[in-house]
Amino acid sequence: MRRQQIQTYLFVFGIVLTVSACFTEPNYSNTPAIDFKGLFKYSIAASSGVGQAKRDSIVITIGFKDGDGNLGVDNPSTATITSYTSNGGWGNYEIRTFRFINKQYVEYTQTDLTSLFFPDLTKNKPKGPIEGTLDFNQTFTYGTSNVFYPTKFQIRIRDRDLNVSNVIETDTITLPYLR
Repeated sequence: MRRQQIQTYLFVFGIVLTVSACFTEPNYSNTPAIDFKGLFKYSIAASSGVGQAKRDSIVITIGFKDGDGNLGVDNPSTATITSYTSNGGWGNYEIRTFRFINKQYVEYTQTDLTSLFFPDLTKNKPKGPIEGTLDFNQTFTYGTSNVFYPTKFQIRIRDRDLNVSNVIETDTITLPYLR
């Protein structure tokens, strides 16, 4: 009887040891790293009313890894925005748009993409490595006269210590632009 209990305890101890070995904390750099996960486009039909024109929406998904978990800003104050924008003119999320015109990609500046912020990803959690995905949604409205351009995006992020990630590029997608 005693021997059977010892074998049970050893078996349970072995299982616990095996499972705990699977959960080692990752060792990421304190500089964020990102990778392109996907680009999804969907159309929204026009509805009645003012300002309810047909539009295309895109969702850009990126993956991220950060060693100290200091990504994102909750309710950016004027001082925070100034701190970020005085160091490169962008927030903690930069998206640059490139349209394919005359057989080359030309940057197209969109004023609504100049100072982007995403929320604190580790709010009320201990400091440490994190990884996950971020989705960004952008809408392109149709007008009375549109031009369609193949478009791609370049993206980078930075943490609260202003460490800048690598730059990634999305796939190309055709989008409407007002003439």
